Amino acid sequence: MSSIQYKYHPDKKASIITAPFSGGQPKGGVELGPDYILKAGFQKQIESLGWTTDLKEPLEGTDYEKMKTNDKDDFGVKNSKIVSESCQKIHDAVKGSLAEGKLPITIGGDHSIGTATVSASLVHDPSTCVVWADAHADINTPKTTDSGNLHGCPLSFIMGIDRDSYPPEFSWVPQVLKSNKLVYIGLRDVDDGEKEILRKHNIAAFSMYHVDKYGIGKVVEMALDKVNPNRDCPVHLSYDVDAIDPSFVPATGTRVEGGLSLREGLFIAEEIAQSGLLQSLDIVETNPMLAETEEHVLDTVSAACAIGRCALGQTLL
Repeated sequence: MSSIQYKYHPDKKASIITAPFSGGQPKGGVELGPDYILKAGFQKQIESLGWTTDLKEPLEGTDYEKMKTNDKDDFGVKNSKIVSESCQKIHDAVKGSLAEGKLPITIGGDHSIGTATVSASLVHDPSTCVVWADAHADINTPKTTDSGNLHGCPLSFIMGIDRDSYPPEFSWVPQVLKSNKLVYIGLRDVDDGEKEILRKHNIAAFSMYHVDKYGIGKVVEMALDKVNPNRDCPVHLSYDVDAIDPSFVPATGTRVEGGLSLREGLFIAEEIAQSGLLQSLDIVETNPMLAETEEHVLDTVSAACAIGRCALGQTLL
């Protein structure tokens, strides 16, 4: 049982929203992440912390895996139709949970679903700030992306960057995220075009250099100072497990050496929990099919579950 008081969820009700989707990138297996995490007992773990939960499956009944292609469209990106369609469904589920007074915990799936979850959180409360824990910036646009993979573009769509380059399928996405309400922690693999975007829009970003220099405690404090200086706005935490070093979290699609230790990674979730300001949460990019051993699967799924538990109030003492 957690003693932390959650300002935006005083009744401690949560919705676990599954997002078994891999269309934002070419590798299969990440769509299995939610199933593995749930089978590891995630829902009961959250309930043991004093939360009541329900389960929502907005993508149930549609096999997006069969619809994937590795071909770029006229806008230079891949799978616009299915990414947009799945995101609309997830957006509606997250928005519905928030309207019901429940904390949405969205389990991916690849990080293209961030278009859905972040936009829903901001539509619900425009003062929401976003903490994006990730090795990657995920702020490419159709103009800047080399790969065309939309899991590298979710934030640009919500911010309206290079809007004239968007496929028409994304016309529904509300451009509700302002640059002063987004902060990154854990960056270490950022494309040149993304670096230019971060500088141009003055977006707060803390890379592994900053973690090494200041320590994770100071970095989280500085990150919240940037986007929530008075600690009076709700927080959406979007957590890509690849923020953590692959020695701890090996079963993920875009591994980058030199990441957060497992303890550093969990501290981010713990500190946001301690603030009492968590409004919504994503945990994405667990890919059991990329594990070399069963132990690698267990390590990654366990880390994903631990991120959720820490964000929902688990403490060490």
